[in-house]
Amino acid sequence: MDGELRTLTERLRRESDGTAGGSAAGAEGGVAGGPVAFERLVATDDHDELAAVLTAAGQPLWARELAAFRLGLAGDRRAFEALVLLLNHRDPPRCASAAHALARLGDPRTARAAAALATNELRVAYALQPVRLLAELRAPESVPALITTLERRLRPHDPYRRVALACVEGLGALGDVRARPVLNGALAHPALAEAAVGALARIPQQR
Repeated sequence: MDGELRTLTERLRRESDGTAGGSAAGAEGGVAGGPVAFERLVATDDHDELAAVLTAAGQPLWARELAAFRLGLAGDRRAFEALVLLLNHRDPPRCASAAHALARLGDPRTARAAAALATNELRVAYALQPVRLLAELRAPESVPALITTLERRLRPHDPYRRVALACVEGLGALGDVRARPVLNGALAHPALAEAAVGALARIPQQR
């Protein structure tokens, strides 16, 4: 079993234990709440059944997350919208699981969605996983979005240091010369300086 799937399964099993009801199927083709429904979603290999959970009314969040995650790992693009919503969730474990699934989904829309979330200043508190996902995707949108996000984090007294650090590390991993100016700017920030030195060392010297 995928390690992240194992972690997610354990977390969502605990959530499902607190969900009222235990029947196996809902009125609109999805699943009802409870441990019986949870075990069904874990065991099924029917992608249509999993996809139905994403569109049926009244499904608990854990069920939608489990269905979307499993579809994402399988490369089924019907999971895309649900995973993007979870990528920007207030609960960090949901964001991390969504990022893991999106990185494996193979949907060409993923990088654009991650860039929009990473650069949305109204949601910057939840930008950590979109930033990390952009670095993993290595898409054309990745470097410009990480540069933009990091530039904003270099303002005085910015509280989102984890997001800034993820940008620095991501830009170092991507090794694009366009990141040099913003990484040089990060050197002036004690919380980022060490990571910025390492990132700059990974970027080829311009000739």
